[in-house]
Amino acid sequence: MQKEFSYLRGVRNYHESEVLPGALPLTQNSPQHLAYGLYAEQINGTAFTSPRSANLKSWQYRLRPSVLHGGEDRLCDGLLQGNDIITPPTQFRWDPPAYKEGAYDVFQGSVKYVSNGVVGQDGCAVYLFTATASMTDTFFVNHDAEMLFIAQEGELLFKTEFGCLTIKPGEIAIMPRGVCFQIELCEARARGYYVENYGRAFTLLDRGVIGANGTTEERDFLVPVAWFEERSGAFTMLRKFEGHVWQHAIGHSPLDVVAWHGFYYPYKYDLTLFKSFFTASVDHPDPSIFVVLSSPSAVPGTSSVDFVIFPEHWMVAEHTFRPPYYHRNIMSEFMGNIIGQYDAKENGFIPGSASLHNSMSGHGPDSLSYQHAIEKQLKPEHYVHNLAFMVESNKPYRLTEAAHQATNRQKAYRDCWKDLKLNFKK
Repeated sequence: MQKEFSYLRGVRNYHESEVLPGALPLTQNSPQHLAYGLYAEQINGTAFTSPRSANLKSWQYRLRPSVLHGGEDRLCDGLLQGNDIITPPTQFRWDPPAYKEGAYDVFQGSVKYVSNGVVGQDGCAVYLFTATASMTDTFFVNHDAEMLFIAQEGELLFKTEFGCLTIKPGEIAIMPRGVCFQIELCEARARGYYVENYGRAFTLLDRGVIGANGTTEERDFLVPVAWFEERSGAFTMLRKFEGHVWQHAIGHSPLDVVAWHGFYYPYKYDLTLFKSFFTASVDHPDPSIFVVLSSPSAVPGTSSVDFVIFPEHWMVAEHTFRPPYYHRNIMSEFMGNIIGQYDAKENGFIPGSASLHNSMSGHGPDSLSYQHAIEKQLKPEHYVHNLAFMVESNKPYRLTEAAHQATNRQKAYRDCWKDLKLNFKK
């Protein structure tokens, strides 16, 4: 397979694609006889009776239906699991995870750091991963969650039922719940993050007073064209269900969809295309202006999960403390750094790092960043080549034992604020 791919454009809009001419029925979704002897199958990401504006479904026309993807499942102990611990309300930070010896794929190299909510209903989990090998004979399906992948080092190729997507550092890929896929490495190794979204599917926020052209553009979200493989052999299917991974043998590739149409499909986005809005006068704005995708909750104006980025932007505010201010938030924040130096942390938060600031835990610039911010001359300046992200949730994050005991946890993280002095003058 070549590395160059064509894409349809849009996000959560209707799309259709076929590999073989005539494979996609023109009138009925499931006629009595399909071209090429294909099987018709529908995949639903929402209930049948969801409102039309929110209903997510796609029809697939494939070599074999997914009922043949099953097998004698056995529990795959230790993969993508993590025992939650009683989590203190303090701040946590981790260095980038080190690469292990030997060959292992993305899921074999994944560690769950935090989670909240209820699997299959709401909330999320965040993983860090490293990988040195491709999933050539292994396929993965997540019954519990939609997955958002963030590349930090190395390029990844996603082969899915709907086609192929590649992402490089600074790009994201979204795999809908229930869609089968595998991940191949385009380079010797890869590192990054991914989010399991247990709630409603990610969507774009309304722009409101920002207007018609701010933040994200629908045309920048890329959707794969149909692609299939007819391959037999000894393969392994991994299924994440109710928080556990199950595996069984399968005798053919499940990536055999010749044509499809609908509203439910994988997609990707280049984070550098985000149109930043920032203050042009005074005061540091709220991070809500940097939301790329959101999973809404039942409470208006509050999300179960927000995927927020901190991209390159001009800093021009006058008479203002420009880095993020010290704050406590009802929302809980898990952050990662993709490229460059984050402006509120001059030390210790390099690309590949992660941090956790739970609900109402105070956080903000480290001592050095604070001192530089209050001393510097305020003139327009560009923070070059920085891209960080935040997974914000309306529920506190529970720390996993693996993350708490990780050798890359910065146990002295809180020391970054110890030099903040009492400057009070009566």
